[in-house]
Amino acid sequence: MSSEELEVKKSAIADRMRDILTLLGEDAHREGLVKTPDRVAKAYQYLTKGYWQDPETILRSALFKENYRQMVIVKDIDLFSLCEHHMLPFFGKAHVAYIPDGYITGLSKIARVVDVFARRLQVQERLTTQIKDCIQRTLNPMGVMVVIEAQHMCMQMRGVEKQNSITTTSDFTGVFREQRTREEFIALIKK
Repeated sequence: MSSEELEVKKSAIADRMRDILTLLGEDAHREGLVKTPDRVAKAYQYLTKGYWQDPETILRSALFKENYRQMVIVKDIDLFSLCEHHMLPFFGKAHVAYIPDGYITGLSKIARVVDVFARRLQVQERLTTQIKDCIQRTLNPMGVMVVIEAQHMCMQMRGVEKQNSITTTSDFTGVFREQRTREEFIALIKK
């Protein structure tokens, strides 16, 4: 998306944010709120920038032929996303493993794939599966496993208000269907 298109969208989001502030009972022209709509628009564009990025292209940008057939794990990848139900943040860690079958990718590319999918309106379950599917499709490894542990502000600051709850999701393909392989992965990410 061009910078001109982003600016048009930012302006439209800011206009709607002014309306929301007014509907909430605020004076959108009050000194402390005058620039808030623009700040919110800019923040939402950043927090949802994953819609304009292609995770498969990111993985392919550092694809290397390599005869390595053991587990590759990138763990404790910080992630920040917005729940699509309330547009409130959820955040935590992603742990990603794959077992190559002829090709590896740069380790930072795994973290970038997590970011691309997290920077969209999400549910944790879909986020987990999208990361797994993208790596499986692009690298065609012997298997992929993704575990995400996250805290959801929609559960902590509203609704049931359970501040210490953590949601864990997982998804896997290929050799990770074998219990022994999954157990090895879980043991390694818990260290």
